[in-house]
Amino acid sequence: MTESQPPEESRLEAFRAYLRLLARLQVDPRLRRHLDPSDLVQQTLLTAYRSLAQFRGRTDGELAAWLRQILAHQMTHAVRDLTRLRRDVNRERSFEEALADSSARLEAWLVAEQTTPGEQAQRNEQAARVAAALERLPGPQQEAVELHYWEGWTVAQVAEHMNRTPAAVAGLLQRGLKALRQHLANPE
Repeated sequence: MTESQPPEESRLEAFRAYLRLLARLQVDPRLRRHLDPSDLVQQTLLTAYRSLAQFRGRTDGELAAWLRQILAHQMTHAVRDLTRLRRDVNRERSFEEALADSSARLEAWLVAEQTTPGEQAQRNEQAARVAAALERLPGPQQEAVELHYWEGWTVAQVAEHMNRTPAAVAGLLQRGLKALRQHLANPE
């Protein structure tokens, strides 16, 4: 008989890929060698698990918002520690807003406006599935898809950032979207 995770832990764990996607989108590329999005997410989930009794929400949407707020605090503290700057409430707020914006772009990409609680729950589940599928893409495809579709960068901007030609980036995007569709159609 295998041990299973407590319901609270598995509920939090379901958001791991989603949070990692948001962290990757928000960590400044110049800081990525010092700030690992996976470490930020691990600390976020640890903090959330320790603070679960303080969570007053009921829905997965409320849980996602609470986790984004914790992630924003973790990112703010990590950047502050890295740069040794004094705490700046405006910087912390900007991380919260940036994470909310990234989350909103992800949700908008998945579906048009949905209003029922069932549809919202389905959208949250789908966002987590997309984030998990993105993690299965090869690094360059993942980066190109995230920068173009979630950050809204042009192909030329992505090409410059990745030090590739626009044609190469277009190929990465095409292959990345094809693989993403396959991963979503056949989750493992």
